[in-house]
Order: sequence, then C-alpha cells, then structure tokens
Amino acid sequence: MIRVVVADDQMVVRAGLSVVLGAVDDLEVVGQAIDGAEAVSLARNLRPDVVCMDIRMPGTDGITATRQITADPTIDAGVLVLTTFDVDADVFAALEAGAAGFLLKGTDEATLVSAVRSVAAGEGTLDQRLTRRVLREFGERRAGAVGRATRENAEGAGLTARELEVLQLLALGSSNAEIAQSLFVELTTVKYHLAGLLQKTGSRDRLQAVLWGIRAGLVQVG
Repeated sequence: MIRVVVADDQMVVRAGLSVVLGAVDDLEVVGQAIDGAEAVSLARNLRPDVVCMDIRMPGTDGITATRQITADPTIDAGVLVLTTFDVDADVFAALEAGAAGFLLKGTDEATLVSAVRSVAAGEGTLDQRLTRRVLREFGERRAGAVGRATRENAEGAGLTARELEVLQLLALGSSNAEIAQSLFVELTTVKYHLAGLLQKTGSRDRLQAVLWGIRAGLVQVG
C-alpha cells in the first residue's frame, strides 16, 4: 500500500482528494493536514510515502513545508505539490524546495493517481502542460551560473559515462523502458545505473536528478 498524507487548508479539497485517492486499491490516505506545519508533523509521525501538498496555505505554506520535509533525514516521503495556480514562480520554488512532482488541481483523477504512484516510486512527475516549459526556463535561469556540459563536469561529480547518458535521457522525459531501448541494454541495467545516478547526485527521484543536471550544466532541455 502507498501511504498518503493530504495537506490543504480547504476542507472540501482535502475531503475530495482523500475520497479519490482512498478509493484506489493500492493507496491509503493516512492523514489530513490543514497547513504546512501539520503536514510536516504528520510526515514525521505517520511516515507516509507521499505528501500531497497545497502551496498557498495560511501559516506555514506548502513551499516551506516541502523544504522542511525533504531536508529531514528521518522523513522518506516524496512531496507532490498540487495547486490551482499555473504560476512559474510557484513551480520553481516548489522544485527548488525538493518537490518530486507538481500538478494543477484541475487534473483528472487518473492522472492524479498516476502521479502519486510515480512519486512513491521515486520517479517524480510534472503536469504535462508545464513540463517542457518549466524545465526549459529553469535551465535558462541557471545558464549564467553554469558552464557548458562537458565530460569533466560528469567525472567531477563521480558519474560514469553511462550514468551521464541516463541523465540526459531522463531530461528528455524518457521512461526506463525507453532508456533501455535507446542504450540497447536490459531494463535491470537501466535501474542499476539510475540508482547510482540518484545516489551520486543526492537526488530523491528522477525529477530532482534532472534539475541537478541542469544546475550542473550537464543537460539541456530543448
């Protein structure tokens, strides 16, 4: 079972999300939080796999709570940010805080469930309407702080040539199966290199690994 905490200051939204997620066989809503501070507390005490986090809440907001959750070594939950607002500043702040995913609240139920599963699996997710635009602009904002991608950058981070290839394919949105096909290797080999990549970059999930690569100047999003 994938354990989920739902954090939103609006009772109707909390209840609605809990009903949708709780109706799925492999998902269990173990707690509901009315603000970011309670979300952090529940994440520590209930040990969920995923926290569905609203951004704009009174008191401790979702960005601050996300940062506290991802920085706490005792918490192993991925944060899926859900917001009504399609605002780049919010997306960037959530990603910088360590969120593993970002969805607009208007998304359909199937996409929401899929996103929760992806975050629980350490894959991360971005709303399809935002992904390319957000990652491209994220890279542009970082362009002045990083040099061009070179093999020396990768070696300096301890990445192997194959791990760098996996990172570059992740930035294109490739699944594990697609990476295996592109590199002509077995799926288990992709998972092995992905595990090494996440460990060396200190990333909780694929999305954060791509952001790390953008910051380091190792990948570009066209």
